[in-house]
Amino acid sequence: LAKNNTGYRNLMKLSSTAFIDGFYYKPRIDREVLEQYSEGLIVLSACMSGEVFSHLATGDKPGAIQTVEWYQRVFGNDYYLEIQDHGIPDERGYEAVYKLAKEMNVGVVATNDCHYLERDHAESHDVLVCINSGKSVNDPNRLRYGTSELYLKSMDEMYKTFPNKKEALERTLEIAEKINIEIEMGVHKLPRFPLPEEDGDMSLDDYLAKLSTRGVEKRYGEVTPDLQQRLDYELSVIKKTGFAGYFLITQDFINHARDENIPVGLGRGSAAGSMVAYALGITNVDPIRYDLLFERFLNPERITMPDIDIDFCFERREEVIDYVRRKYGQDNVAQIITFGTMASKGVIKDVARVLDLEYADSDRISKAIPVHQGKPMKLEDAFEKIPELVEIARSENPKHQALIKHAKVLEGLSRHASVHAAGIIIAPDDITNFVPLYQTEDSNKNKVVTTQFTMGGCEEIGLLKMDFLGLRTLTVVHKCVEMVEKTNGVKIDVDKIPLDDQETYQIFCEGNTVGIFQFESKGMQEYLRKLEPNRIEDLIAMNALYRPGPMENIDTYIDRKFGRQKIEYLHPLLEPILRETNGIIVYQEQVMRIASDLGGFSLGKADILRRAMGKKKMDLMAKMEVEFVDGCDAKGIDAKTAKEIYQLIFKFASYGFNKSHSAAYSILAYQTAYLKRHYPAEFMAASLTSEINDPKRIIILIDECKRMSLDVLPPDVNRSGALFEVPDPGKVSFGLVAIKNVGRGAIDSILAQRQEKGPVDNLFQFVQDLDLRSVNRKVLESLAQAGA
Repeated sequence: LAKNNTGYRNLMKLSSTAFIDGFYYKPRIDREVLEQYSEGLIVLSACMSGEVFSHLATGDKPGAIQTVEWYQRVFGNDYYLEIQDHGIPDERGYEAVYKLAKEMNVGVVATNDCHYLERDHAESHDVLVCINSGKSVNDPNRLRYGTSELYLKSMDEMYKTFPNKKEALERTLEIAEKINIEIEMGVHKLPRFPLPEEDGDMSLDDYLAKLSTRGVEKRYGEVTPDLQQRLDYELSVIKKTGFAGYFLITQDFINHARDENIPVGLGRGSAAGSMVAYALGITNVDPIRYDLLFERFLNPERITMPDIDIDFCFERREEVIDYVRRKYGQDNVAQIITFGTMASKGVIKDVARVLDLEYADSDRISKAIPVHQGKPMKLEDAFEKIPELVEIARSENPKHQALIKHAKVLEGLSRHASVHAAGIIIAPDDITNFVPLYQTEDSNKNKVVTTQFTMGGCEEIGLLKMDFLGLRTLTVVHKCVEMVEKTNGVKIDVDKIPLDDQETYQIFCEGNTVGIFQFESKGMQEYLRKLEPNRIEDLIAMNALYRPGPMENIDTYIDRKFGRQKIEYLHPLLEPILRETNGIIVYQEQVMRIASDLGGFSLGKADILRRAMGKKKMDLMAKMEVEFVDGCDAKGIDAKTAKEIYQLIFKFASYGFNKSHSAAYSILAYQTAYLKRHYPAEFMAASLTSEINDPKRIIILIDECKRMSLDVLPPDVNRSGALFEVPDPGKVSFGLVAIKNVGRGAIDSILAQRQEKGPVDNLFQFVQDLDLRSVNRKVLESLAQAGA
């Protein structure tokens, strides 16, 4: 236990060392490390597996004495001997522990091992042990605890367990009195951003203003009074909230990525609403052109850490993380842990397996659990609402009753740890001063050091969290642009292509969107054919509408576009806000505009209203409705109409989409469509290469090539490259790496041979010249079967 902040830091260092340096089946530390980080710690002697009990259980009292003496020397009066009683015969040795404590004048404390929360969970815990060890509950050789007492007991239960050891029970109060830890929550702990030497005497706020002003001039040319006002306002909010360092850190690694020719996304989430982010190059979507709101990103009336998520080329994301490690210190940066949990469908199958239920039975029950937006229904709801499952729950089948009971208890428990797909923590100094570390494996089985706290925990204690996401589409665009320059001699800057190219929109109108980011699904293709988009605003709206909830408004949006349905507004002041979306509320920003322009709310307060509506905070909504109606009255809007408008925005606020995000992703989608329309072979070759390890996806993309009248040349060791290429206009050559059972190493060896000795005329010559250490029989068979 940590008794003060020093002890808490030492505990985090010990835990980190145990998981990273000492792990062998379980996290371990030795006495040297424990003594090194002993200050501020309270140590208890542990359960039956502890050192002291183990010595006494084997009759080695001198060993027990020597152990106690070492701990007393290191921890003094902060070392206690534990006694426990779970009704296990082997625990009778605790009387010897108690006696030794008295002999050596060591404090003794009565504790209880806690493996589960309640006594009723003992059987479910038994099931969990079987799941984790791959055993059946009926296996006579499986691990058994032999007691149902390993739960969190009340004070009364502990007094009944130890009726003659009152002082050992009350020693828990003595230990509690020693503990005084103050963990700073919500205090932002940003790393120091190093200013350039020539600007070393500037404050972070002034340096941010300098970079932002320079960026606005570069972006817009002439800085009009309106632009200057927007920039000054954003900078004032950033200064007030103390987040200048955050923006400087973010722009630094993004600009480094661009300097290294690593593709970076246009923007993600609400950050695209910030002019400062646009000026610094963090985002690449003009917030003025698309009427995006800064307050949706950083609300001066509800101060929270900004959250800028960044998309990078999925092949080179690690390079950016490595740069951050070098800049801020290897020990100051870590990826974030995430926990896979036992979800309803899976836990049914797991529990059924260890209970020896028939597979067909458990499979039927698991499949009956519905899935909504990718998440299976909770068991509690499923067995109350789904008729087939209700019938099973009411049955008297003892195996079914046991299955349901244990599955409900185990549902939601952490099953395994893994690396968060995007989250990175950057600490002001050694990260183990703030969070303990853990070591796990990524999807490629590489060892990765992560935090032990999840993303939420890291943010609660104020650490800087960044999301670095790998986006395949950026890689496709980058590879396509490189191929176009190689094959056509044309250097394309996708950020400067015209956004009114009707040939590009034709791809969307025809629904030929295979390979087009965010617009590829069959349902989306059908709506696109109806919509006939001819401007970027159509794509932004469709991207926001094609989601559960707002999807019901797509037909209305389309009918109004073509005049089949009249556009009507509850009040004329709504028209300038809703005109671009044919009178429908599509974006969260529109909700905020209505609250501001009609209700007189500040945009910061309007964002608070949007959040309250989205989370259905009824008390706050009722209070703000009164304020909204009063604000409308000041604009000459009668109370009846004002209330109707309030109900209108409430209806849409719960599923309105973030326009900043939709704009950034829709422009990226347009860029992919532009490349597909004007450079089809290069685009499809780049798309195929990005999916080279996914055979199903390869088939879909090759079918699309055929629909586009592109020739896909079969694999040929004399002609093909490792990846998909464009050897001639209108032709795509099959990448050899895409052949099943043929790895990159083998292909590199074959290509090296071709480079050295030229094409081969026959199989014998080909095999004779090969380095058979790299190209084995299975590779040769696969190449032959593919016709290569």
